[in-house]
This record gives sequence, structure tokens and C-alpha cells, in this order.
Amino acid sequence: MFAIVDIETTGGYASANGITEIAIAIYDGEKVVDYFDTLVNPLVAIPPYIQALTGITNAMVSQAPLFEEVAGKIYELLSDKVFVAHNVNFDYSFVKYHLSRCGFDLDCKKLCTVRLGRKIFPGQHSYSLGNLCRSLSIEIEQRHRAGGDARATVKLFQQLLCNDQAGEINLMLKGRAKDQHLPPNLQVEKVTALPCCPGVYYFHNQKGKVIYVGKAKDLRKRVASHFSNNKTGKQKQEFLRNIYDVTYHECGSELMAFILESIEIKRLWPLYNRSLKGFEQAYGLYAFEDNKGYQRLVIEKKKKHLEPIYTFSQITEGQTLIKKLIADFGLCPRLCFIDVSPGPSLAEEQQLSAEEYNERISSAVKFLGDALPTFALCEEPSFITKETRKGVILMEKGRFYGMGYLPPEVTVRCVDDLKPHLTQYPENGYIRGLLYQYSSKYPERKVQFSA
Repeated sequence: MFAIVDIETTGGYASANGITEIAIAIYDGEKVVDYFDTLVNPLVAIPPYIQALTGITNAMVSQAPLFEEVAGKIYELLSDKVFVAHNVNFDYSFVKYHLSRCGFDLDCKKLCTVRLGRKIFPGQHSYSLGNLCRSLSIEIEQRHRAGGDARATVKLFQQLLCNDQAGEINLMLKGRAKDQHLPPNLQVEKVTALPCCPGVYYFHNQKGKVIYVGKAKDLRKRVASHFSNNKTGKQKQEFLRNIYDVTYHECGSELMAFILESIEIKRLWPLYNRSLKGFEQAYGLYAFEDNKGYQRLVIEKKKKHLEPIYTFSQITEGQTLIKKLIADFGLCPRLCFIDVSPGPSLAEEQQLSAEEYNERISSAVKFLGDALPTFALCEEPSFITKETRKGVILMEKGRFYGMGYLPPEVTVRCVDDLKPHLTQYPENGYIRGLLYQYSSKYPERKVQFSA
């Protein structure tokens, strides 16, 4: 037995919106044997645009029953049936959530007429209920009302049953349909075509814009995991509705996927990414010459068009480093902005010329440059493809340079031998920290280069 359901709501996600109308047609595979249809008082105002779309006004639902008053009847109709709807995850998430608030635990098998339509009637311009019914000559009375849409979905489901030559409905009922839990607008072929290797994946909206970037050790498994639950929150429901396509970029290792994900999130700034987008409070150590010819060191927030001598995640780290340089190289605290009290500089007290003092600055800067490590991390090939090259990631003087793949016949004696095989990328503090941590954990994969 099938329960063909349609609902109207006050918004797009269950946890903060109510049901304003519900229609349930009980269908035995040949005819409708029971039918239930009612307006519901959601106890919140219906937004004007939804009133305009559905024709359901606040006045119409003011005297309608609360959901809790009809929850028992709804559960009785649905509990032992197959739940059928057009974009079933939307309707099911609302009904299940509101039933759970009334003490009923709905757990039904589901069928989605959007997904079945794509399988059984391929090549349609659109699989919205209105367009699909129009192409199949199904008339919809009272469009965007639960009763009208439910009755149209019954007729659509009848045609799906009659034309299901490949047994798609049975596959979905037995849980063997690969697209059963996918968003309604994402084709299953896009997911099954993903390789089982490390990489970065991109979810696109209807216009092709990237709305989410993720990393994976196994691309196919990770992408499928996004759809293994049907949370009722706004973010998850909007996210699923907006996914129309998935593309990917293979990586030589999980580490390389981590790095590329960080780079791509900062490049594309996708709507649904939260982590790795935050502003980095990064500081740099800079040198400049004052009007007397003395080189001065200063810590500032990183400048977009100036290359820092050294970088820090916090300003206190920079102050600690400058104090060490002052002690080790005889620098002037006033000329390094550590001592801001009035008085002569150390250079003036010691009668040092600008040339003499600047030599101390040069020695300190050279020390910092020599202290920054240059090394490569070599990753063994892990593609489940024909890839045989090693993945290589280069840190040059403490900064992430780039990554790429090294053919087995290439011998690397120095950094310059490596660079032609690498793609240079922008770096950030997250990547630097990741590579330092990884090199400490796997020292056998680290190739150190001399300064």
C-alpha cells in the first residue's frame, strides 16, 4: 500500500516552520482506497509570498485544527505504508518532524516521484510536478494546494507504475537504488562516476556556481555520505535543494586534498562552507628605512602587496621574536618599536652610523631567512587509476610554495630540480601549520634541502 502525500508549509525547513495543509491518498496500486485532506493551523503567520503562491491565508487556517489534533490520524494512515511524494525528502522531513513532536515515531519506506520520473521518463526538460504532469498530459486542479498536487501525484505514480519496465520502483523499495537518498536535482550518474581516490569535490547550483567544496580520502564514498541523513534544519534542507551537479579534482594523497580544499575555499568562497573561511589574524615582520637612513623593524598586519620577512599568527609571537633579535644582534628597542618612550636611540648613544647599524639589521634578517626550513614532503601514489607519479609538496623558507607530481625517472638534487614539476599556489597559515604537523608525524616522508 502506498501513501501519496503532499503538504503546504510556512517555509522551507521543518525545524522552524509549520504545515498549513496536508493531503494523503492511500493507493493500492490500482485505485485510491482512502483519502485525507485538511488545512492545519501552524500557529505562526504565513509569509505573504507563500499566501500568494498557495492561496492559503492566515484567515483560512485560523479555525483549522492544530497538527497535534490530527497527528494520530496522520500516523495511522502512514505508519504501515510506503511514503510517496514529489521530492519525498522534503515532505517526509516535515511530517516526520511534526509527528515526533506529538510522540509518534514515523519510519516508512519512501519513493520519490522526481527520481522515478528521471529513471522511467528520461530526457524531460524539467521534473518539477507541474512540468512533468504537463508533458504526460496530467491535469492539475488547484496547483500548489495539497489536495490538488496529491491527486496529480497519484496520476503520475500510476503512469510510473505502468511504464516501469526496468523495475526501478522495486529497486528503490528494496533499498538497492543508488539514488534513493540523493537530492532531487542531482543525477545518480554524477555520483557513481566519482573515483574512489583522494581528491576535492565541488557541489554546483542550478547556474553552475560552486556552493560547497570538500575534501575526501575516497571521493565517491564521501560525496554519498552527505546524503545519508535527512536533517530538518534550514542549512541542510536548503543545501540539498540547491545541489544540481558535482565535479571533482583528483589528488595524489589525502594531504594534498586537504591543501587544495583550503586553497579552493579561499578562492571560490562557497556559500555553504563554514570552516577555513575565517579571516586569519596574520602578522608580518617588515623592514623600512627612516628619514635618517636607519633600517627599522616593525610588526604589522600582513600587507597585501608587501612581502614580510617573517610571519606570525599572533602579534605576541612577533614581539617575542623581535626581543630575541634585539638581544642577539644588538638592535635598538626604539628603532624596533619595542620601546616607545622618549629618548635617544641605541645607535645615537653608541654613535653608530646608519651603515654600521644597518649591518646588524642585515645580519638579523639573514639569520631569520636561514632559520626558515626548506623541505619537500613526498607522498607515494595512491590513485586507483594509472597514476604512478609521486605527489610532492614543497615548503621553501618556511612558506608553502606549491605541489605537483614527480615522474619516477626524475632525480631531485635541489629545489630547482623540483619546481618545474610543481604548481605554485597561494599559501596561508592553515596550510603551513598542516605541513609542519605532518612533517613531524611522518619524518620519513620529509626531504630536507640546504638553505
